[in-house]
Amino acid sequence: MSDKDNFNAIKKTSIGGQALIEGIMMKGPDRLATAVRKPDGEIIIRKSEIKPIFKNKFFKLPIIRGSFVLIDSLISGVKELMYSAEFYGEDYEEDAIDKFLKKVFKEKADTAIIYVSVILALLFSVGIFILGPSFLTNFLKNIVQNTFVLNLIEGVIRVGLFVLYVTLISKLSDIKRVFMYHGSEHKTIHCYEHKEELTVENVRKYSTLHPRCGTSFMVNVLLISIIVFSFFGWPNPVMRVVIRLATLPLIAGLSYELNKYVGRCESENIFTKIITYPGFLIQKITTSEPDDSMIEVAIAAMNEVIPQNGEDDKW
Repeated sequence: MSDKDNFNAIKKTSIGGQALIEGIMMKGPDRLATAVRKPDGEIIIRKSEIKPIFKNKFFKLPIIRGSFVLIDSLISGVKELMYSAEFYGEDYEEDAIDKFLKKVFKEKADTAIIYVSVILALLFSVGIFILGPSFLTNFLKNIVQNTFVLNLIEGVIRVGLFVLYVTLISKLSDIKRVFMYHGSEHKTIHCYEHKEELTVENVRKYSTLHPRCGTSFMVNVLLISIIVFSFFGWPNPVMRVVIRLATLPLIAGLSYELNKYVGRCESENIFTKIITYPGFLIQKITTSEPDDSMIEVAIAAMNEVIPQNGEDDKW
């Protein structure tokens, strides 16, 4: 399956997914389905209606919608990840934060844990991949006088840290399986986009790389940040923190619109090649070829979110 095939898919669907612990979450236009293979081999499916957190039309405006789609996706993703972990969490011990939240929020503790997990994930990501490289690059400000070069160095460090991070976690046995499920998610979506029957044999032949992947979104965020931050020169550390935090919604919005453009594009061109190439490189780390049992799980989740009206999921 060539990269060109990724762009020239017959059907441009908005259906997306996420790899979980021994499972897949698929999100359609109005339904979300999570399929998990239990330790005994049975595939169990949980379905729910999609209830967006941000409902006002303002949150759906181009550029603005990117940040809110990201937050909404993180919340639903963490929720389904916790659900999948329940089937494999016999040795799990609650940490101090979980115990504190359960004590404070009681019956609403699970919801609190989800939101706290999202907040901590965002703080970790921003601290390591956005602010961290800025502080590291600051040691070179007396050597490098050109502010554009400083921002470029910062960007290279940022991308390098991200690549190092995904490479290191890809070595963990549990993450290896998650990345295989990630591959099964992409292959299944490709098969659906090409209007083929969702069978293991049909899904198997498609690529594990997909232009609308969240990995590509993150890579675009890192690359776009180099351009955006360059407009503000190299002020003092406090101002750099303020600028980077203030412009993150814009960067996330631009990245989302690029992903959306590629997802809807009817034909391959030089622009789509440039946009998707970096993301595909990293996806070669974050996706792997799945086994047949993983593809079965992805198909089970996919079948639950395909709309009866074939146009409802048009991207």
